[in-house]
Amino acid sequence: MKGLCEFPTEIITEGSTEIVVPKLRAFVAKPSDYAPSKAPVFYNPVMELNRDLAVLSLQAFQRLVKRDLRVCEPLAGCGIRGIRIAREVNNVKEVVINDINEDAMRLAKINVERNRLANYVFVESKDANILLSVFGAPRKRFDYVDIDPFGSPMPYVDSALRATRRNGLIALTATDLAPLCGVHPKACVRKYGGKPLRTEYSHELAIRLLAGALTRSAAKYDLGTRMLFSHSSEHYVRLYSSIDYGAKKADASLKELGYIHHCFTCFHREASNYMTHEKPCPECGSKMSVAGPLWIGKILDEDFVTSMERECRSRALRQNRRIRRLLSLAKEEGSAAITYYGIDRICDRFGLPVPPPKEVIAELKKLGYPVSPTHFGSHGIKTAASAKVVKETIVTLARNR
Repeated sequence: MKGLCEFPTEIITEGSTEIVVPKLRAFVAKPSDYAPSKAPVFYNPVMELNRDLAVLSLQAFQRLVKRDLRVCEPLAGCGIRGIRIAREVNNVKEVVINDINEDAMRLAKINVERNRLANYVFVESKDANILLSVFGAPRKRFDYVDIDPFGSPMPYVDSALRATRRNGLIALTATDLAPLCGVHPKACVRKYGGKPLRTEYSHELAIRLLAGALTRSAAKYDLGTRMLFSHSSEHYVRLYSSIDYGAKKADASLKELGYIHHCFTCFHREASNYMTHEKPCPECGSKMSVAGPLWIGKILDEDFVTSMERECRSRALRQNRRIRRLLSLAKEEGSAAITYYGIDRICDRFGLPVPPPKEVIAELKKLGYPVSPTHFGSHGIKTAASAKVVKETIVTLARNR
């Protein structure tokens, strides 16, 4: 498609919206090239699920607060997320999309005009933090701020919080999973203020570290947080939190921060509001490792996810089946125990074949323990059973096969 920009583009449909995007295959010179970063304007088709869930989450939020919404996407690329929100979410009265890349903003303007949204979708080209700071004053703030960067969202969190109104919603994407999952622990401590661990449940720890960092940042401004939805998909983790004003709200949120103690010898783990160095494992006596500080409260609200499910059923999204599966699993594990057990990890330790998760879940239920699958992994289970019981159950099932 020529004539719109100085680089190759094409028209794609996502949700119910047509968007002009860079023609990614035109920027791949060798198989190892990562096309989205090679293109002059960033666009990642893999993030369609992320954008679908943003539309569903914001519509669920709008039904919850029952007001018209003002929206800001300060790292917009070609503008696909903000334009989809403008077209696909009811009662959105204003959307500000921004990117410091001038090519991106030229393409975003083309997309705004193409979708006839110029009356209430406004395109800016500023540094993201400068843009958010402009809207940090009372009566200028947004109902929804979506931070979806390439890497960590933390450089933008303070500005995003100041630009979010009372009872507003903030969404954060983190794609830097190597630090969050414990591959580069020092980088995680620098960026998120918490220590990670390389465990089978490291993706849940990543969400909890992100939620903890958001909560501590919010508390500086007497803001409280409440996690409405979160998920781990592809190469990123994603978090949606409501923001409320007041020192008491901030103090209550800070009480949800704590630590997870983990035994790499016997798989035992436990959450605590306090960190204890040199704490022996209560099951095997080995020294336990510690992750945190991080969020140890609920990482989603079941009623909110139910509302998202209703929205999903009313829309013809390309990944509808996958989304419904993710939301169903997430809701089921919403009130489950913190962390999950990797059946495959335990079987690897003992050199055993991996039994089907359904069999493990059924057996633990027979023993009287609450247990559920998890969206974090196909071989993961959440349960209140002790590590000893989980291991014995899995080992018995594996040896009987």
